[in-house]
Amino acid sequence: MALSAADWLIAAVPLTAVLLIAWRVRHQTRSVSDFLAGGRRAGRYLVTVADGMAVFGLASVVAGFEFTYTSGFAAGFWGSLAAPVSAILALTGFVIYRYRETRCLTLAQFYELRYSRGVRVAAGSLAWMSGVVAYAIFPAVAGRFVVAYCGLPSVVDIGAIALPTYAVLSGVFLLFALAVVLHGGQVPAMVTDCVQGIFAYIGYAVVIAAVLSIFSFSQFRDVMLARPPGKSFVDPFDTAELTDFNILFVLIGIIGGIYNRMSWHGAQAYQASGASPHEQKMAGLLSTWRAGLTFLMVMLLGFAAYTYMHHADFAADAASVRLELESLAAGGSVQGTEALRSQLVTPLAVRHFLPDGVAGVFLAVMLFLMVTTDTTNLHAWGSLLVQDVVLPFRKAALDPQWHLFFLRLAIVAVAFFAWVFSLLFEQTTYLYMFLALAGSLYLGCAGALLIGGLYWKRGTTVAAWCTLGAGTLWALVSFSLTSHWESIHYPWLAANAPRVLAILEGLVTSASAALPVAAWHVTATRFPFSGAELAFANILLCSSLYILVSLATCRQPFNLDRMLHRGSYALREEEGGRPPVAVEHSIPLWKKLTGIDDQYTRGDKILAASVLVWGVQSSVVFFVVIASNVFFGRWGAGGFFLYWQYYQIILSLCIGAITTVWFTWGASRDLGAFLRALPSAPRDALDDGRVIAHTNADDVRLLGPNPGTTTAPPNSRT
Repeated sequence: MALSAADWLIAAVPLTAVLLIAWRVRHQTRSVSDFLAGGRRAGRYLVTVADGMAVFGLASVVAGFEFTYTSGFAAGFWGSLAAPVSAILALTGFVIYRYRETRCLTLAQFYELRYSRGVRVAAGSLAWMSGVVAYAIFPAVAGRFVVAYCGLPSVVDIGAIALPTYAVLSGVFLLFALAVVLHGGQVPAMVTDCVQGIFAYIGYAVVIAAVLSIFSFSQFRDVMLARPPGKSFVDPFDTAELTDFNILFVLIGIIGGIYNRMSWHGAQAYQASGASPHEQKMAGLLSTWRAGLTFLMVMLLGFAAYTYMHHADFAADAASVRLELESLAAGGSVQGTEALRSQLVTPLAVRHFLPDGVAGVFLAVMLFLMVTTDTTNLHAWGSLLVQDVVLPFRKAALDPQWHLFFLRLAIVAVAFFAWVFSLLFEQTTYLYMFLALAGSLYLGCAGALLIGGLYWKRGTTVAAWCTLGAGTLWALVSFSLTSHWESIHYPWLAANAPRVLAILEGLVTSASAALPVAAWHVTATRFPFSGAELAFANILLCSSLYILVSLATCRQPFNLDRMLHRGSYALREEEGGRPPVAVEHSIPLWKKLTGIDDQYTRGDKILAASVLVWGVQSSVVFFVVIASNVFFGRWGAGGFFLYWQYYQIILSLCIGAITTVWFTWGASRDLGAFLRALPSAPRDALDDGRVIAHTNADDVRLLGPNPGTTTAPPNSRT
C-alpha cells in the first residue's frame, strides 16, 4: 500500500512551515551566547516542549519499536520503578538547578570551571568522539525508515552512479537541518523544535485513535499471550529467556538515568537556555508530564505491528510485508544484517495498516522528530568541538563574528561526517545496545565528574583524570569485545586459550544462576554481556574510583558557593528567577525533599504536588502488583494483559489528553514571550564560554579571578 498524494501533502506543508519560521527568526541571534543557549531567555514550557522533541527523535522511535517488538510490555513493566525516582529527581532539581547556576554554556566548560582546562579538553574530546559516533548512525536510521515506510525504491540513479536511496535521503535531511540551525544556532532550533512539538502532540493523538480503531484488544491478546515460556510479552515474571531487553536492562537504565542525569552533551543547549535556574528546574518538573501520548503511540504501534505480522486475521497482509522486506534486503537498503532488518519491520507494517491521511500525519510526525534530532545534535557536537576542544588552547578571545563562523563551520563538518559514517558503518546490534556502547566511552566517567563536581567540595582534579582514563579504557575494551567477539576474540580464545574460555563459561553460568533476571551464555556468535551491562560496570568502576582518589588527594575544599553564584557571590537576579537562598542548610527537610523554596509561586507548588502525587501513586500501584503476585498467586499472562489494557492504556490516554492542551497553551505563551524579549535583550561579548582561573570570563570583572579553592567569601561583591 503506497502513500497517497494527500499523505505527501500532509507531510510536506508543515515541514515547509518549519523552514520558513527558521528563516524568519535567524537574525535574532546576535551573540555567542544566543547561538549556544538562546541568550538564556527561554521559559519553562518552551524549554520542555522543544527539548522533548529534540531528545526523543526518530532514532528513539525506531529503538522503541525494536524494544516493543522484541520484549513487549513485560520487561517495560519494571520501568515503573523509574516513576518515583524521576519524580524525586525532578522535585529536587537534581543536577539541573546547580548546573544552571554555574551559567556555563557547555557541560565541558563546567569541567574547566570545577577542575582544570586539561580536564575540559580531555572530557570534551571524549564526549565529542562518543557523541558524534552515536549520532552518526541516525541519518542512516532515518533514511532507511523513510524508504521502508514510504515504499521508495532501494536504489536511485544519479547520473552514472547508483546510490542507495536511504543515502540520498539522509543527505537531504541533513541539508534541511543545516538550513534550520546553521545561521542562528539555538534560537531557530529551539523555536522550530517547539512549533514542531505542538503539532506533534496533535499527530500522536490522531495515530493512537487510528490504531485503536483498526485493532481490537482481543487481537492484541491472541498474539501477546502466544509467546513461548520465558519470553512473555506481558508477564514480567516470565522473561528469563530475554537476553537483551530484560529486567536487568530496565534496572540498569534507571540507575544510569540517575548517574548520567544531564551528562550527555546531545541536548546541552537546552540545559543552559532557561531564563533562570528556577525556570530550568520548573522545565524539569514539567518534563515529568510531557511524555503524554508520545510513548503510548510508540508502544501501541509496536504492538500493532507485531499483531499485524503474527495474527491469523492479517496473514495475507503480513506475507506482503515480509516479501517487501526481502526486496529491501536484496536492494541493499538493510545491508543484510538482522539488526537493520528488525528496524524496518514496524515501519513497513505501519504503512500497510494506517489509512490514508493518518499515514501522512504519522510521516509528518516522524519527519518532525528527525529534523529536531538532527538540528539539536549538529548544534551540540559542532559547538562542543569549537568550545571545548579547540578554543581552550587560545589565550585570547575570538572576535564574536569569527567565533560564530567557526561554530557554523564545525556544524557543517559534523553533518558531513555523519553522512559519510552512516554510509560506511554496518550496524550489527540493536540500536539501544549500540548507543549504550558508544555512549559509554564518555558516560562511564561523566556522571562522576558532573555530580561529584556539583555536590562534593572534595572532588579533585586528580580524581577527574583517573576517572577519565579508567572509563575510557573500559569502554574501548567493551566495544572491542562486543563488536569483534565472533570474528576475533572467540576464535582466538578457542584456539589459543581454551582453559581461559572454560573459566569464562563457568563464571558466566554462575552469574546467570546467581542473578536470574538475566540469561547469560557464552556462544561463538555473541559476547555474553550486552552493551548496557558493560556500560553499567563502567559506571561502578568510575564512581568508585572518583570517590577513592578524591579522598586520597583532596588538600583543600573547593568553593562551591562561588562557582554556583550563591550567597555573598550572587551577581545578579536573572530574569524569571529570584535571588538564591544564601544558606542552603537553613531550608526545612520537607522542603528539601520536595524541592520547594521561596522562589515557588502557588502554581509552582501545585505543579510540584502533582509530580509528588504521581510518583507516590506509581510506587503504590507497582508494589501492590508485586505483592499480589508474590503473596496471593501469580496473575499470569492473562491477568497482566488486563492490567495493561485497563490501567496503562486508559491512564496514558487521560494524561495525554490533559497534557496536550496544557503544554500547547504553555509553549505558545512562552514562545511569544521569547520572541518579544530577544530583540531588546542585553548581550555581553565576554559571555562566550571562556574560563579564567576557575571563573567564567564574563564574571571575572565582577568577582575577579578565583583566588583559590578556599570557602571564604570575597571582601566585597558587586
